[in-house]
Amino acid sequence: MVPSQTLVCAAVLALAVLQALASDTFIAAVYEHAVILPRTIHKVSPADALALMNRNMDVLEGAVKEAAQQGARIIVTPEDGIYGWVFTRETIYPYLEDIPDPEVNWIPCTDPTRFGRTPVQERLSCMARNNSIYVVANIGDKKPCNSSDPNCPSDGRYQYNTDVVFDSEGKLVARYHKYNLFRQETQFNYPKEPEFITFETPFGKFGVFTCFDILFREPAVVLASELQVDTVLFPTAWMNVLPFLTAVEFHSAWAMGMGVNLLSANTHNTIMSMTGSGLFTPHGPALYYYNSKTEEGRLLVAELNARPRLSPNYPAAVNWSSYATSVKNYSRENETFPGAVRRDIFTFSELKHKAGNHTVCQKDLCCHLAYRMSNKSKDEVYVLGAFDGLHGSVIKYHWQICTLLKCKSTDLSTCGQPAETAETKFAMFSLSGTFGTNYVFPEVLYSGVQLAPGEFEVLSDGRLQSKNGTSKPLLTVTLFGRCYEKDLPHPLRSFLTYLRL
Repeated sequence: MVPSQTLVCAAVLALAVLQALASDTFIAAVYEHAVILPRTIHKVSPADALALMNRNMDVLEGAVKEAAQQGARIIVTPEDGIYGWVFTRETIYPYLEDIPDPEVNWIPCTDPTRFGRTPVQERLSCMARNNSIYVVANIGDKKPCNSSDPNCPSDGRYQYNTDVVFDSEGKLVARYHKYNLFRQETQFNYPKEPEFITFETPFGKFGVFTCFDILFREPAVVLASELQVDTVLFPTAWMNVLPFLTAVEFHSAWAMGMGVNLLSANTHNTIMSMTGSGLFTPHGPALYYYNSKTEEGRLLVAELNARPRLSPNYPAAVNWSSYATSVKNYSRENETFPGAVRRDIFTFSELKHKAGNHTVCQKDLCCHLAYRMSNKSKDEVYVLGAFDGLHGSVIKYHWQICTLLKCKSTDLSTCGQPAETAETKFAMFSLSGTFGTNYVFPEVLYSGVQLAPGEFEVLSDGRLQSKNGTSKPLLTVTLFGRCYEKDLPHPLRSFLTYLRL
């Protein structure tokens, strides 16, 4: 047995080495992949499943090599990026592998048969090892169970949507089972408990979660706020939903609101409205990509601050309701009308003049806007909107939203419907709200679903305002608040808890 004093010395030495090698910045990459999908919806043989996965990994390996050649230390690839998403529980089974806990200290590239048949993990490990780069990928995990487990599925196994991370030596250093499944992911099981996966590198502390997870407290907020990760790795298969939930729009806002780097790699499929990847920081996007016109993937590479919280220009803390609770309430001076953003009923007020002050309230939320348009198109209508309530048809979670948005047409009944283009620019805007949460995400979206890096700021009193007007026509300005404590219990997860009791 090694004496405890020796272990302590070894740990201290390892920490010292890590700190000595620590970098202030690092180069990171994300790859938006146009996934090659199965040609059949029926179950295939393991050999055919592997053949499809190898075709996708051929593409991913090319991106990994190119990223490494550009100096990237880590690359994130998309959710569903190796086999797609059109599956039932039975048809996805040939694509799954048993993914061990990273504590086993395993390099699949050099020891591929240690945990049975694992060709996908072997190849991903070798991509990392051969190119001296961390590789983040999304694959499926399978875990056997039996009748002693009251939740064990009838087919005798759990199936998990899983992210894996291999370090630059090819070692498996992280495994994360997606906790918040999207409603169509019936091929996978919910983990019994949320996982809060982090790992240290010479270029910062990393956390990982997947797609729909970003909208919930666990694990997303816990990783960023409580465990204080520097960078979040985020494989996603995000379907863009205007006006507030396009991938680049919300993911950039989340990184700013949480004060972390977010490496977001989306799948690319225009039929499914999937595009939008980026390297996002507490100050906005370092680099992003959104293209709904082509079917091609895209590699993004950028240099990021390794430890943004230690930066002298790290954003100051924000009291999101400070300004809005002190300003004059103009709600009695403005006519309002209801309007739907999908199923959510907003309270809207039309901006009838080129400049002015508006207040719109719904329940506990009052939204205040000061604005001045620089050129008002006669064929366009803008409104100020407020929403304070539960969102979602099955999984219900609480939003508070203040938004300045362009209506789809001059017909007020279209306000809230998706609009991708605009002609009106603003000389200034200042948006604030009486939010009942500290978790508010600032969004500014230009015509053509483009971001506005460096053109707006968030003040410590909660105002989201333009710096020098808008350089392009404006689609939306939004403060997107999440009241996690008001979310309803997850219906499917609550049912599983009932079964365990």
